[in-house]
Amino acid sequence: MEREEEKKKEGSSYRYWVREATSDAAPPPLPQKLSNNDVALNAAPASLGSLWNRAGTWEEKSLTKWATDRLKELLGSVGSLQFSSGKAEIKDVNRCVGDAFLVTVRNKKRVGYTYELSLKVEGEWSFEENMKKVKGSLEIPEFSFGELDDLEVDVKLSEDKDLSQQLKQRIRLDMKQFLEPIRLKLGQFEQELKDR
Repeated sequence: MEREEEKKKEGSSYRYWVREATSDAAPPPLPQKLSNNDVALNAAPASLGSLWNRAGTWEEKSLTKWATDRLKELLGSVGSLQFSSGKAEIKDVNRCVGDAFLVTVRNKKRVGYTYELSLKVEGEWSFEENMKKVKGSLEIPEFSFGELDDLEVDVKLSEDKDLSQQLKQRIRLDMKQFLEPIRLKLGQFEQELKDR
């Protein structure tokens, strides 16, 4: 009981800031109008991304439309390859499915993509003094940013009963030579994506 009475006499353990101005307190600040020079000096440094994201915390922008169109354009320009027993060229991009994005994180720009491709290929091969026209496709099941060294291509030939298994095997090996020109075009695409 005695302790409780002592605490009441000492007063509350909480402290409050002075609510009323005293004679030794500093005067309250007065508002000042800024000039154009003051505003220019205090402007925030330029940041990546949108104006609303000046801190550069997180912002994601889809580049899928641009990337899909650019991939089709680049891969369509690969052209033809000459082989020991024939030649072939990429006629069209049958399928180009995926997405590409630009992410701004902590005021640093990062890009990425993931795509699947199917390229229409036509060519001619000589076999036993006859020229055989061959149609097929190059399938690239999945590729993404920074993984072009691991790129793989699957060759699918249209069903042609006139072709022997030996000739089909030779054609598949020849068509796999498109891998290097495709890899170069995709490397160019990655660089353009980084520069955006």
